[in-house]
Amino acid sequence: MKKAVVIGGSGFLGSHIADELTKRGFKVTIVDKKESSWKTENQNMAVGDFSDDIFLDDIFKGVSYVYHFGGMADISESRQKPIEAVDVNVLGTMKILKAIASQDIERFVYASTMYVYSPYGSFYRATKQAAEILIETCHEEYGLDYTILRFGSLYGPRSQNWNGLRSYISEILSTGKLYYRGTGREKREYIYVKDAARLSVDILDEIHKNQAITLTGQQTFSSKDLMDMIFEITGVKGEVVFSGEKNLEEHYGITPYRYTPKRSKKLIPDEFVDLGEGILEIVEQMYENENFR
Repeated sequence: MKKAVVIGGSGFLGSHIADELTKRGFKVTIVDKKESSWKTENQNMAVGDFSDDIFLDDIFKGVSYVYHFGGMADISESRQKPIEAVDVNVLGTMKILKAIASQDIERFVYASTMYVYSPYGSFYRATKQAAEILIETCHEEYGLDYTILRFGSLYGPRSQNWNGLRSYISEILSTGKLYYRGTGREKREYIYVKDAARLSVDILDEIHKNQAITLTGQQTFSSKDLMDMIFEITGVKGEVVFSGEKNLEEHYGITPYRYTPKRSKKLIPDEFVDLGEGILEIVEQMYENENFR
């Protein structure tokens, strides 16, 4: 049985990837600063800081695959705390890379973003650019094989409160209306987190080695269409107040793509959870776990 480590495995996406790896027969160790609320009995848990060199040395012995999904993932937080963002997302990643360089690791899998070579995303984008370059350089210097995953707009169970789609649903259920910073024309390709987790394990196939892969959904929605869908599914009779132009220094409008020599392949699931079905699941869980009128 091959071993896999999921750094950031207590979080939204990381916990689902840990589950998918376990489902496929891997012996999984979750590494995070806090105990996972979703750890299963056949998963191991290592609580600690991935920037701690001594801690890392013990974690990677006998491991075949390392998934790095830890770090600062909130664009706004990264913009407010750029030094901390660089410390965690860049230096922290380099410490992991150095720790596994001497180990017999078959693949290092890194969670990046569609923002990485776009003009948007502020310091978050910059830290992901730097981390990708470090990974490619470690491949050149140490022969470390990798796959970089550039995720689109994720949604689904276990998402944090700052997750875009979850925050929209929460505000609509709480207040009956939504104040949206934008025009309503912004477009996103949403991907259900369990679909993303499944693809994140599929990429261990040899054909995806030493490549950057973009993972997004098959359905593109404008923000206005998305809001209308949420109101219809929740049954809330309310309205969306659009503020006008969005701050494009942080978030993209139509697409994050622009010309770049660092191309990536786009991987989409053959079977996927429909966005409406996924929203309904979130609504049902929020009614079960939170106090909405």
